Amino acid sequence: MNVIIGLVAALGGLAVGYLVRHVLGKLKADAVEKRAEVSMTEAEREAEAIRKEGQIHAKAEVLKAREEFEKSTKKRRKELETIEERVSQRETNLDRKMALVEKKEHQTDSRSAEVEERIKQVEARDAKAKALIEEEMQKLQRVAGMTRDEAKQSLLERVEQEAHNETGGLIRRLQETAKETAEAEAKRIVAMAIQRYGASHASAITTSIVQLPSDDMKGRIIGRDGRNIRTLESVTGVNLLIDDTPEAVVISGFDPLRREVARQSLEILVADGRIHPARIEEIVEKVREEMEDTIRKYGEEAAFEADVQNVEPELLRRLGRLQYRTSYSQNVLRHSIEVARLMGMMAGEMDLDVSLARRIGLFHDIGKALDHEVEGGHALIGADLLKRHNEAPVVVNAVAAHHDDVEAESIYAFLAAAGDAISSSRLGARSETTEIYLKRLENLEQIANGFEGVTKSYAIQAGREVRVLVQPDAIDDNDAMVLARNVSKKIESDLQYPGQIRVTVVRETRCVEYAR
Repeated sequence: MNVIIGLVAALGGLAVGYLVRHVLGKLKADAVEKRAEVSMTEAEREAEAIRKEGQIHAKAEVLKAREEFEKSTKKRRKELETIEERVSQRETNLDRKMALVEKKEHQTDSRSAEVEERIKQVEARDAKAKALIEEEMQKLQRVAGMTRDEAKQSLLERVEQEAHNETGGLIRRLQETAKETAEAEAKRIVAMAIQRYGASHASAITTSIVQLPSDDMKGRIIGRDGRNIRTLESVTGVNLLIDDTPEAVVISGFDPLRREVARQSLEILVADGRIHPARIEEIVEKVREEMEDTIRKYGEEAAFEADVQNVEPELLRRLGRLQYRTSYSQNVLRHSIEVARLMGMMAGEMDLDVSLARRIGLFHDIGKALDHEVEGGHALIGADLLKRHNEAPVVVNAVAAHHDDVEAESIYAFLAAAGDAISSSRLGARSETTEIYLKRLENLEQIANGFEGVTKSYAIQAGREVRVLVQPDAIDDNDAMVLARNVSKKIESDLQYPGQIRVTVVRETRCVEYAR
């Protein structure tokens, strides 16, 4: 019974619980439905508000775009109006210009017609004038008794004779004027340069002497069957003179560089004591390599002494080779330095560029370092070398023109010629052999005697002057001036000589009468 009651109670509890759950679920569902309706209402309200706000924003954008379009359209319309106005103005101007052009064309046509008419009139007058001239020429030929060509030839001969006479007179007057104004100043400048630059002269000879410790060393230098001396002479290109001079060997040769190589090599061999062909060749080759450094040092010292800056190494090496080159026994490197100093002094007196003058003077004979390798005169060879090393055109021309091989383009070329003449003609600077000296005197007289009207010529003052005696009835004073110039030009072109040569033409007329 208790069990039944428990079961009934349990079933009743379950039923009550189910009812309570059903009631609670229904109440919850109603609450959720009400909240959903409220949310939907709020969402619809927000959507409507957003839609209205979007419509308002879109209307504002449309209004703004319309205002901007109207504004840009108005601006473009204004620009178009301005362009139209300009185009209209240009059309008006073009119409005006076209009218002017048409007017000018009409005037030009009128003037062309007038010009053509005048040309016809001039041509007619020209033809008439030619006919009159031809008629007059025929009359003149009949009166003169000669043709036009004969008259022309006669006139040309007369003009040529007058020009010849006037040329001689003009040369004389110009020379007298130049002497009055320029000779004194030139002498002052040259004398000043010579006085300020006092350098001693030492003539270079073609032999060198090597002192020996004893005469026994001569036998070792000669070697067995002369093989040592033959080897030394063949590799150096000089002659060794082993004569009766006690304890000395003379080295003879015209190339100073070879002579110096032989001298140094022989001194080293004598000091070393080992003298045989292989050792000789080794020492000579070593000395030649050392000579390159010595040559470069000579070039650097010359540039420093002449106060010349920025010289390329190759040019310094060429300058250094001039230490072993002579001209009439004068050392060419010392001569170049002297010319550089003299040119600098003369340029200073004439308010010219002193550094440029010194540079030209130092380089003026640089071609002598190459004249045995390249054909041509040393002036042109040196100018070509300087041009290839980018020296200034004025330097190149002055070097090329200092012996009149080319035309001088600046006063520095004349200064180079003057400095070269001063340096080479100073007492003791150069010397000549008797044979060369006598040959030069003979050539001077032959050149002068080759001109028409010359009776006799004499080379005097050791070849520094040539006096030309002429026939007074064949050559007048004007012809004498022309003859002196022609002889000097002929000497310059045909002879080589140190310094300068004076040409004096002597014209003497003697009138003799006896009083009885």
